[in-house]
Amino acid sequence: MRIRRHLLIPLVVLLLGAAVALIVTLRKHAPPEAARLLPGADGFFYINLKWIRTFNATSQLPPVSRDPEYQKFVEETGFQFERDLDQAAFAIHYPQSWGNGTGGSVSEPRFSEVFVGKIDSGRLAAYLKKLSTSVEDYRGFDIYNIPFEGRTVRVVILSYDSVAVSNHPNVGVIHGILDRSRKLASPFGGPWLLRKFYRQVPLASLSFAILRVKAEMSSFSGLGGWSFLFPKPAVAVISARYLRALHLRAEAFTDSDADAQAITEKTAAFLSLFHAAEGSVGAHGTDPDVKTFFDSLKVEQKGDRAILTAVVPPGFLRKALTGAPEAAPPAANAAPLEAPSAPNQPQKPKSR
Repeated sequence: MRIRRHLLIPLVVLLLGAAVALIVTLRKHAPPEAARLLPGADGFFYINLKWIRTFNATSQLPPVSRDPEYQKFVEETGFQFERDLDQAAFAIHYPQSWGNGTGGSVSEPRFSEVFVGKIDSGRLAAYLKKLSTSVEDYRGFDIYNIPFEGRTVRVVILSYDSVAVSNHPNVGVIHGILDRSRKLASPFGGPWLLRKFYRQVPLASLSFAILRVKAEMSSFSGLGGWSFLFPKPAVAVISARYLRALHLRAEAFTDSDADAQAITEKTAAFLSLFHAAEGSVGAHGTDPDVKTFFDSLKVEQKGDRAILTAVVPPGFLRKALTGAPEAAPPAANAAPLEAPSAPNQPQKPKSR
């Protein structure tokens, strides 16, 4: 009996250790919890601003400008997105006309979001109540119905640090987010499209997007180029990691090798135009950050996937956002400018 007891204790410890290791592994490869709360959709976007601040990746970015509406929001809630928002997860609902999208009979995409950060729930609730035309009580939680541009935006404070928002016409969407937030977080949870393709997102990505790409998207303003690049349906997985520079990766998952080859060839043609334009942009053509970015653009095909990668130096990112290019250095053979005379200074007469 003593021998059995001595064997049983290590066996129990071993099983517990294995269970913990399995849970940690599953959680590591599971989508972020904020994204797992989202409803089924046609696309997803996630960004971890807390990690970005930890890596000091925003140190080169320009300060955020505040319009009067945002300034009023900050004053009444005490919440600043650039300072207090830690995570943001978005679900994108395409109109039903876009190949049976999840948005219903709407004319343009709708969105559902989950925000995580440092929230003063009391002040936020007071602000939302002022904007809302009605408040729905759902399982003890207040859902604020706010009219905005001809649609209803529904907002609910999920917890002390998270808020859900949706302008989907179906109220069941915001109900579903709230219901999932009340359950124990599971690494197996989350929308099907997100779970299937999240494994393709590189580790330590600060941001990612998973999107169904359809030719019908070209009917929406600003997306006309999608139908040329993606004549057939595909799923695009786009990610960003910060390793001394911003590393971008975009993969298109298609139904066949031929489809991936077509996307690769069209993308390569676009890159050729970019490289050709590099030498005709004046001072930018010799900018080392611009040159590094253009040189890093690469596209390749791997079976039924087309993969585009790029490296964005911090200097290029800063210049792109501020729109303030560095002045080009003067030419080596340029004659120096003569200093102007001081005002009211008498001029020395010329010798005859």
